[in-house]
Amino acid sequence: MISFTSTQLEAWLAYLIWPLIRISGLMLAEPILSNRGMPARLRMGFAVVLTLTVAPLLPTPPAVDFISPQGVVMAAQQLLIGVTLGFMMRIVLSGVEMAGHIAGLSMGLGFASFFDPQSGAQSPVLAQFLGIITILLFLASNGHLLMISALFESFHVLPISNAPLSAQGFMTLLQATGKMFVIGVTLSLPLVAAILIANVGLGVLARAAPQLNLFAIGFPLMLTAGFVVLMISLPYIVQPIARLMEEAVLQGLELLRNWHVAG
Repeated sequence: MISFTSTQLEAWLAYLIWPLIRISGLMLAEPILSNRGMPARLRMGFAVVLTLTVAPLLPTPPAVDFISPQGVVMAAQQLLIGVTLGFMMRIVLSGVEMAGHIAGLSMGLGFASFFDPQSGAQSPVLAQFLGIITILLFLASNGHLLMISALFESFHVLPISNAPLSAQGFMTLLQATGKMFVIGVTLSLPLVAAILIANVGLGVLARAAPQLNLFAIGFPLMLTAGFVVLMISLPYIVQPIARLMEEAVLQGLELLRNWHVAG
């Protein structure tokens, strides 16, 4: 009769539980895998498949009791590492959506909003439009495969350990968060500039012909100028967004390298 001791069983479970926690953290923050439209059972099954794939390639994890304080800290670290990798991609998506917010307000489309099931709140239609384009670009450029390869690489960059993480990684994470605003402002600059030029033209027209009703022609002109500039600039923002997604994955790995084990 085959028998197993509790020590052997815990050692076998450690090969699967620690990688599963890190992979689950990635799925909590990554834009595609964390989508509410994806069933929870499908996400959990995908996490288990990835765990079974990567677990045999990893070194032996440290012998830590799961229910001990060290085990809780180690689980929190693995969850934080996975969330960090997914959060880097979330920054790009949030930056593009912020560009949609800024562009929509400049065009006068701030009132046009729909319920966003992903965030659970009202979101401007232009921000949702650019967000959907970003997700499609992410899938079309094999960004999901790049994210999975970065996840596997993270186990070599920052192996599973119960040692504390250095504070340098937290500072790098805070600096990366600020890039979301830079992305949003940069991508919205062409449309905002066009709306500004249109507003200057309306101001000159109001001085030249005061009898014109600017409220009647100003709003349609802003919408027309905004949509024309958006139609012209849309093919040119595809490459920058794809490059930003690739840089986000590389920066996530660089963050883990800075997040080296202290001591």
